[in-house]
Amino acid sequence: MNRSGTSSRDSTPPPRWYSRLASTVVLWLQRIGYLLVTVLAGWAVYELLIDGLSDDARLPWAFFFVWVLAAYILLPRLNRLLTRIYVPNYFIGRARTVDGLLGDPVNLAVIGDADSLREAMLGAGWIEADPVTLSSSWRIVRDSLLRRSYPSAPVSPLFVFGQKETLAFELEVAGSPAQRHHVRFWACPPEWRLPGGWKVDFVGAATFDRRVGLSLFTFQITHKIAEQTDTERDLVTAALASSGATVHMLRHFSTGYHARNGGGDAIETDGDLPMISLAPPSSAPSAELS
Repeated sequence: MNRSGTSSRDSTPPPRWYSRLASTVVLWLQRIGYLLVTVLAGWAVYELLIDGLSDDARLPWAFFFVWVLAAYILLPRLNRLLTRIYVPNYFIGRARTVDGLLGDPVNLAVIGDADSLREAMLGAGWIEADPVTLSSSWRIVRDSLLRRSYPSAPVSPLFVFGQKETLAFELEVAGSPAQRHHVRFWACPPEWRLPGGWKVDFVGAATFDRRVGLSLFTFQITHKIAEQTDTERDLVTAALASSGATVHMLRHFSTGYHARNGGGDAIETDGDLPMISLAPPSSAPSAELS
């Protein structure tokens, strides 16, 4: 017994395997509960929709119609209304979805113009993403289902400074657009500076698409990203460094955190921000911040 009257054994933390098992059990219970609630809510809407119809009209397409209506019209409109109220309309180190939800973490900063950035990324073997059109959207859905290669598949738009990405690049995995490394870059407004006073030309968000699934917030079909966003940040940083860029790491640029992006995917970051200079080393910052 110690002086406080408690046993030293009581203060021993549980084994790591026990914590991981408990976290896994809780996660799967949440997923099962979410699935049940989603199915029951969807079925309730379906029943309400056809309540005034005859039994002969109970067709499977009605459930599909309700899902499309909710996922692509009703829920996005509701999210846009709510996010105007509670999501800050200034730079907080997160991108935003087209519906206003907080998206991927901003985890890169670049000094250099668009042509230099494009040349560096292409020189490192990355592919520039196609713009989002009806044709490219249909192709990525088709090729994801059929597991066909589409190295320049479009990425969904995300917004920083109120504008969608200026440039986007990717690396396909296993010959299918369902899995890919990808990064978006946004041009910074004139005279805008990072918190702390650093002047940069682009900020970026690098993440890994691990599979195709449903958004937890809108139920739309979307890519689901991997939790360890720092791994993708470091991958893009290494790619630009291989093209001759100079990298200075801003340690603890933001507090490390666990959160969720606009699709409901878990994300994790340590808060460090690589500042990547595409200009000659003499014009880059001379010291690393700690």
